[in-house]
Amino acid sequence: MEEQKHCHCCHDHDHDHAQYDAAQPRQNQESATTETIHRHAPLKSKYEQALEKYDCNLKDEDVAQAVKKIIEEKLPANDTPEVKRFLFGSIELTTLKTTDSDESVMAFTEKVNQFDATYPHLPHVATICVYPCFAKIVHDTLEVDGVEIACVSGSFPSSQALIEVKVAETALAVKDGATEIDIVMPVGKFLAGDYEGVCDDINELKQTCGPDVAMKVILETGCLRNSSDIKRASILSMYAGADYIKTSTGKEKPAATPEAAYVMCQAIKEYYDETGIQIGFKPAGGINSVNDALTYYTIVKEVLGDKWLTNRWFRLGTSRLANMLLSELEGQQLKFF
Repeated sequence: MEEQKHCHCCHDHDHDHAQYDAAQPRQNQESATTETIHRHAPLKSKYEQALEKYDCNLKDEDVAQAVKKIIEEKLPANDTPEVKRFLFGSIELTTLKTTDSDESVMAFTEKVNQFDATYPHLPHVATICVYPCFAKIVHDTLEVDGVEIACVSGSFPSSQALIEVKVAETALAVKDGATEIDIVMPVGKFLAGDYEGVCDDINELKQTCGPDVAMKVILETGCLRNSSDIKRASILSMYAGADYIKTSTGKEKPAATPEAAYVMCQAIKEYYDETGIQIGFKPAGGINSVNDALTYYTIVKEVLGDKWLTNRWFRLGTSRLANMLLSELEGQQLKFF
């Protein structure tokens, strides 16, 4: 009796496995394969397959309602000196001005050195964030252990450059001492539906950073159309190699919003549940008050939990907040930074 061949395909269809027998002429195999492909739905890209594991069909009004509830019910309990100390230690002290110079960035970094001596009872900031051309200045000036050196890279803030240019800029920043890199997701490609192009860019820059240099991907949420876009952009960025996802460059309006933060944190949680990989979160731009910072802290705590409440996994991209938090903690108006 002829041995029966079993089909291991995961869909229902009729095809003759004898067509794939090695004894058949090559052209017959090829035409049979072509015929089979034509009889099936087109294959989905790996990016579409990744997105299918997550619910990306969100309603903006549902997100707004959930955020309102969290802030009203949970924020007041977090308005404490302990939380404010923690938030201070999560700040990425940032200077990204057109007027920045070697001298101004050196003075900016010296402030961090002086702070450590002036306020030994307070945590130091998490990071100093600058343009790549100042990485070496910060590296050579910084004296405080545990403060990371972050550089925005990849043609920040627009991300509109050839990938070769982005790679070169990123590699030079790392060579000059950057320990973290902040890039911008190619928003134009994302909005055009070119998810493969988006992921290829992000992955190439993560390869350039290497395993020891954390890479943050800025989604520029103010340029995305809705909560569903933010969820998709979050998933794709993490899938492509982001170590953190970040709301905004601070150069577009609106910048960070509690609603965008909520959706991004949901995505981080679901990605962690699916893969076991922990991704950090950084709201940036538009953090104008201590209450704004408390809002983001509350969202992270409620959506992601205590595992994210360290200055490794939760960062705040701001400079003005440093003096505000310091003033509240010390009980007097201070402008140290």
